[in-house]
Amino acid sequence: MTAVRRFIDTSVLLYSISRDRGEARKHERAAALLQADDLALSAQVLQEFYVQATRAGRPDRLPHDLAAELVRTWMRFPVQETTVRIHEAALEIEAAHGLTYWDSTIVAAAQALGCQEVHSEDLRHGQQIGGVIVVNPFRDP
Repeated sequence: MTAVRRFIDTSVLLYSISRDRGEARKHERAAALLQADDLALSAQVLQEFYVQATRAGRPDRLPHDLAAELVRTWMRFPVQETTVRIHEAALEIEAAHGLTYWDSTIVAAAQALGCQEVHSEDLRHGQQIGGVIVVNPFRDP
C-alpha cells in the first residue's frame, strides 16, 4: 500500500461528478486524480460533498442513493475524523495563516494524516502551511 501523500478537498469530488460542459477540463482532471492510490480526505470533505451534490438548486443534482454510494466508494481512502484535536489545530492554523475555519480544518486533517499536499482550488497554489503544500489540481502549468 502506498503511503498517504495527498489530501483532496471537496472541489475535487464535486468536479468529478460535474456534467457542466464548462467544467469538462476540471471534470477530467478530478476523475484522473481520483484514480490514484495515495489520496486521503476527511469526514468534513465527505459531508460537504454530500450536501453540495444533493443540493436542490444544483443543476446536475445527484439522488441520495448515488451520492451516498460515492461517499462509501471514496471511503477506500484514509478518512480523518473531525476530532477535538483537529478542531484545536484548525483554530491555531486560522490564527496563524488567516484562513477560514473550514479551510483550516482541511489543513489540520491533512497534517494529522501525514499528507504532504492538499489538493484544493480554494487555497493559494504553492502556499505552505505547517509542512503541507497547497496544490491547485485545476491550475494550468
